[in-house]
Amino acid sequence: MFTEAFEDILRDQCTPGVVRAIEGGASPATLWSAIADAGFLELLASEDAGGAGLPLADLFPILHLLGRYAVPLPIGESLVARALLPAGEVPAGMVTLAPAVRLVQGGGWSCPNVPFGAIADHVIADDGESLLLFSCAQSTRQSTGILHSLAAALKFGADAVPKKMPRHGDDARAFGAALYASMLSGALAQAFEITLQYGNDRVQFGKAIGKFQAIQHQLAVMSELVAASRMAAEAAFQGEGTAPALMAAAIAKGRTSEAVSECATVSHAVHGAIGVTEEYDLQLYTRRMHEWRVAHGSEKHWNSVVGEAVIASGQPVADFVRAVAQQ
Repeated sequence: MFTEAFEDILRDQCTPGVVRAIEGGASPATLWSAIADAGFLELLASEDAGGAGLPLADLFPILHLLGRYAVPLPIGESLVARALLPAGEVPAGMVTLAPAVRLVQGGGWSCPNVPFGAIADHVIADDGESLLLFSCAQSTRQSTGILHSLAAALKFGADAVPKKMPRHGDDARAFGAALYASMLSGALAQAFEITLQYGNDRVQFGKAIGKFQAIQHQLAVMSELVAASRMAAEAAFQGEGTAPALMAAAIAKGRTSEAVSECATVSHAVHGAIGVTEEYDLQLYTRRMHEWRVAHGSEKHWNSVVGEAVIASGQPVADFVRAVAQQ
């Protein structure tokens, strides 16, 4: 019920034209209000706090849709903030998650490469001891320099004092990885559907190019990667906990990030030159795929985390995977 209602809003309010407009500097207020006013930001908040208390398994389809519709707002992060922060402490406005934070020599804080840092109102960072809640109005935002990207580095002066909140283990880290794995799974699926449709529609030498064996092979490989990515991302949202398990999130982000390069390559190879043009929708998804691949840790980072855990466990890999699934 939640998923269908959420997709109805995205279908009407988050069209490719709206995505392009927000990326171009237009106000995100209309799209933000459509989602916030419908109560979707409160899905993870407890029922006592006026939320839905949604189980993790039911959250995955919502986050998957954020990638499928290339939503240009930190909806997932704002939703997750309700689970990370104490009831009543979530600020109004758009909240994002910082992948990292460090003290700056001479005072102040720096949060590099923050997703949606260019438009967010607040950012949550985990310094290893507590969660730090910053107001982005007190920051200096530095663009990544990538065309249409809404990510930015945030720098806070010594006078910007963050609000400290209790942290619960690796919840923020796990949520960041699992969130972007889910969004990546949606973007990968949409890029595949666009590519498959183009292969059926584009005719060359008297037949659809999707009928040629070489392209069929590329599409088959892409479909395998898309399916594996979705399964890995969905697996991170299993269990009875209030946050994804870190190891399941690590596997999910490693798997989805690893699929990006080959899937983006196949998509653009099948499309040819039209795939990179701004007026064609494919680039809305492949750009996000490349950006989200490194957001909150690339496959190299998370595969190292998983590898170290396997070695430390002393178990065969198959037994280790079963243990992760049972957590």
